[in-house]
Amino acid sequence: MNALEPFIRIVVLTFDGGDLTLECIRSLDNLDWPRDRMEIVLVDNGSLDDAAQRVREEFPSVIVLEPLANLGFAGGCNLGMTHDVNGALADRYDHVALVNNDATVDRLWLKELVHVMQSRDDIGGVSSKMLFADRYAPVRFAIEESVGNRRRDELGICVSAVRIDGERCDEVLQFDEGFHGAVDADLARDEEMARWSRRTATIRCAVADDNRHRIGVRLNAKQVVHLRLSTDVEQVDVVVGQGGETVYTNVEISVGGAREDVINNVGSELYQLGFAGDRGFMCTDAGQFDEAVEVFAWCGGAALLRATHLDAVGLFDPRLFLYYEDTDLSWRARRAGWRHMYAPRALVRHRHAQSSGVGSPVFRYHTERNRLLVAARNAPLSVVANALAREIRHCVRVNLALLVKRPLTLKMPSRPEPRHRRRVLGHILRMMPAALLSGIQDTTTVRRANVRKRWETVKW
Repeated sequence: MNALEPFIRIVVLTFDGGDLTLECIRSLDNLDWPRDRMEIVLVDNGSLDDAAQRVREEFPSVIVLEPLANLGFAGGCNLGMTHDVNGALADRYDHVALVNNDATVDRLWLKELVHVMQSRDDIGGVSSKMLFADRYAPVRFAIEESVGNRRRDELGICVSAVRIDGERCDEVLQFDEGFHGAVDADLARDEEMARWSRRTATIRCAVADDNRHRIGVRLNAKQVVHLRLSTDVEQVDVVVGQGGETVYTNVEISVGGAREDVINNVGSELYQLGFAGDRGFMCTDAGQFDEAVEVFAWCGGAALLRATHLDAVGLFDPRLFLYYEDTDLSWRARRAGWRHMYAPRALVRHRHAQSSGVGSPVFRYHTERNRLLVAARNAPLSVVANALAREIRHCVRVNLALLVKRPLTLKMPSRPEPRHRRRVLGHILRMMPAALLSGIQDTTTVRRANVRKRWETVKW
């Protein structure tokens, strides 16, 4: 191709995306990029809504593919990337961009990705700066003091209810990674929520205006905890847990007009035991990620991929179906000598996990299963053996605790989690031989251990 600008194919996948899909396509149609140097391909992954027909009517130039089945993220993207291609992808286009249908892109998004891609010939993928779609009013938690010596992983306080101006609005709340879920299913059963904090944590409220609002929280703790709540306009100190864990403390605090952007992804990271995740996840966007840097992997939610890199490394593994498929492809590319970069000015706003839902059974099954399968294909065998042993041990412990020990203490057995753990482990064991074989067959120029040594980091 001799044109000044590379030719880009943009692939969008939708599954009952409705209005979100239309908003995504509209943002792509507004890109600052020559129309004769780009094409948009929408893959409708077996939806029951009318989004595909609405796109056809509003954007006749968009290529709409309807396989009449849910091919998953991996299969759907592969279909979009290979449509109307005979031979090498690079003979059809220079790069392919992937965009989640629940994301909207900045007008200069594609230009910024291409600018970073063209800085080196060995860059295979470039990741965007992906922000959550909403802007938030934060309420920050900081444990100032507690009775006794506290370990780093010890429980802090539990948030069991939140009100905004006296109204329950759980759908507009975001709990950052300073919080985690319930630690006792029996205790959490009668609560609106059960979010336990570490030493510091933040609740963010996606209120639609810049007015002052009153935030109320209901708290409890397993020991006496001195807590400080702070916002842009107020600070409140409170002692929680003085009467034991069943005694609640109700606190109110005001938030003013300050709102903040929150990071969803600025490139992806490799963690221990084969885990991978979003770099910068849940961090306030305060300019700390404004430099173009090399990252372990790109996020498939909004990325630019070089066609020659895909021809050399291959496409997504359709056996993964959903989640970790971008990690797998990034791993394989790294083992083949390709680099991945992050473009800080390629802005995207994303409504996180609109299709599957974070924490849903679909999300949990595919992330937990695929982590081990991707590790089996790409990571050193010591990592695979350690991760598999831990998964087996965890499955046994959950089944013993909830199916055997609970009846012995006169409690009803709890079956959903043991069933889930057996399903995940069973599918891992059945699919792992093929994953190991795929790893052996992959063309490799960089040792797995070297990739791990360079990129593995500790999450907490």
